[in-house]
Amino acid sequence: MKSACVAAALFLIALSAGAAGKAPVAFTHNDWELACDNTLTCRAAGYQADTGEHQQVSMLITRVAGPDTALDVQLQIGDDDSVKGTLRFKVGKATVSGLEAGTASFTGSQVRAVLPELLKGDEATVTADGGKKWTLSLAGLNAVLLKMDETQGRVGTPGALVRKGARPESSVLPPVPMPVVNVPKPPKARPGDDALAARIFPSLDLKDALEQCNNQEQVSAKSIEVNRLNERKVLLSLGCGVGAYNYATLLWIANDKPPYAPVSLEASGEFNDKDASVSSSMKGRGVGDCWSTETWNFNGKDFVRTGATGDGMCRGFAGGAWALPRYVSRVVVTAPAATPSKP
Repeated sequence: MKSACVAAALFLIALSAGAAGKAPVAFTHNDWELACDNTLTCRAAGYQADTGEHQQVSMLITRVAGPDTALDVQLQIGDDDSVKGTLRFKVGKATVSGLEAGTASFTGSQVRAVLPELLKGDEATVTADGGKKWTLSLAGLNAVLLKMDETQGRVGTPGALVRKGARPESSVLPPVPMPVVNVPKPPKARPGDDALAARIFPSLDLKDALEQCNNQEQVSAKSIEVNRLNERKVLLSLGCGVGAYNYATLLWIANDKPPYAPVSLEASGEFNDKDASVSSSMKGRGVGDCWSTETWNFNGKDFVRTGATGDGMCRGFAGGAWALPRYVSRVVVTAPAATPSKP
């Protein structure tokens, strides 16, 4: 199980390194992980200890880049359906009562009360009205928050979380503008598009692509789905079982007339013709308690990564505790490109 989680974490780090713009940061220490996206917004997530039998509990600490920005703190328990009433959070000398079961948000004053105790404690507890108890590990929190401070340029400033100092807040790094990706809306399918799979299939180089597929023997032109991208280009999609519990979709861009010249894509996923996007998801392990996702959009020339999220720690939350963005952008869907006039 642990090896699968490590593999998921390594995948996310590799994904982060490949994103355009400001390089995202991924860092894990003990029971806490950090993800800072390309805008320098950072999210730290901590969990119950990864030893023995523990009830699922997680805290998410989010901070936007820039001077004097506040913390957003959320708390989540894994089996909220069995809880009646509210929750009480206790760490050191600080107690917060009246929190909602499931996912609860702390107020600004509550954050200011619990943060100093979090930084010097070993664990925090969550107790339901009926006496049920969850224990949040704080092992790794200081290291993760220090990495957050370093990424946002806060070390040595009054607003730093771990290593405060007298360096002015104005020296803190500002947020990086979110990239904007203009995406021409794909045109409707043309008559004859459904016959393109059989025509283009012989031109596909499948040797390298199919090394990762479980269903190689089933691949044929009938396995290929074709979607139109613009007046001259189409997208070819081939479903592919990967490993024991993951599924991918291999993609190629090709001309709609000879020479077809198909080119394989790094992107993977199901095509959405509303915004010319493909999205994929991958489990860190079979129980599905940690996931990574990617979204790519066709900008008129190629598919570019427009979103990536993932939690690298597998701690028993169905579907993952939090979707931690690694890369973000704003996608603007524009009118389809005009058909070039004939000379």
